[in-house]
Amino acid sequence: MAIAGAAASADFTKICPLVSRRTHAQEYPELETRAVEVKDVTFGGARSVMIAGPCSVESYEQTLELAHVVEQCGGDMLRGGAFKPRTSPHDFQGLGVEGLQILREVGRQTGLPVVTEVMDPRLVETVGEHADMLQIGSRNMQNYPLLVEVGRYGKPVLLKRGMAASLCEWLGAAEYIAQEGNLNIVLCERGIKAYPSGEYSRFILDLNVLQALKQETFLPVIVDPSHATGVAAMVEPASRAAMEAGAHGLLIEIASERKDAARPKCDAAQAIGAAALTRIVEFARNREMHLLEAKAYAV
Repeated sequence: MAIAGAAASADFTKICPLVSRRTHAQEYPELETRAVEVKDVTFGGARSVMIAGPCSVESYEQTLELAHVVEQCGGDMLRGGAFKPRTSPHDFQGLGVEGLQILREVGRQTGLPVVTEVMDPRLVETVGEHADMLQIGSRNMQNYPLLVEVGRYGKPVLLKRGMAASLCEWLGAAEYIAQEGNLNIVLCERGIKAYPSGEYSRFILDLNVLQALKQETFLPVIVDPSHATGVAAMVEPASRAAMEAGAHGLLIEIASERKDAARPKCDAAQAIGAAALTRIVEFARNREMHLLEAKAYAV
């Protein structure tokens, strides 16, 4: 029985030929991954990319403090939201352009490349002038005019999976960006809605999708354990599981551990501190070392 809009993996080459591994088999054979460079950081290589920072940029002092934490813990990039899509319009929406200016200045001071979300096609250029990588959030994964604009702008894109998106829909969104000539796309699994969502975790972290993605596309994929779990105590084990499942990196929210620090205005319950971030980064680096040693021994 034919169902309108239904798609199987066999249809991927028609739906998203530009990002399909099958249509680029000679360039990206087997499980080979495209390298996406953001300044001096490379996604898709042997070294996992560790991105961390505040959920939202709330002040220059807060952002600079947490950027130094990212540096000290061995992180590679700084994340932070200047524009925040919130369920309620009454919640903190971010500092907007002021937040972008803070991110750019903190990135300049620390040398950390910056990734931040863009929500509006009209603001792509503005956000792009302040960030090294543009993030498409879960709620905007199927905002097709926005995908087209970020594709045209040309900077690397971090494309989060929609919270209820299928694999086909996710790769279809990437195709919109690629169609504008931009293949510098990094996918990000951030958890999906399922029956237990909200019972013991915010979403369900779908690690099965990582290997499915590697079969279907050559684009690198990272994991956001913060939004997937919504619980700070779950972020570290989820991070370890993601690395073992083959993630090319992590996107993690952190908060200050100072006793006099203000509670984050956004998603405070899922933010971890410096100690946990250090353990996560050390786990990733040790794992990479062991993999290299095992590869050398096999040869």
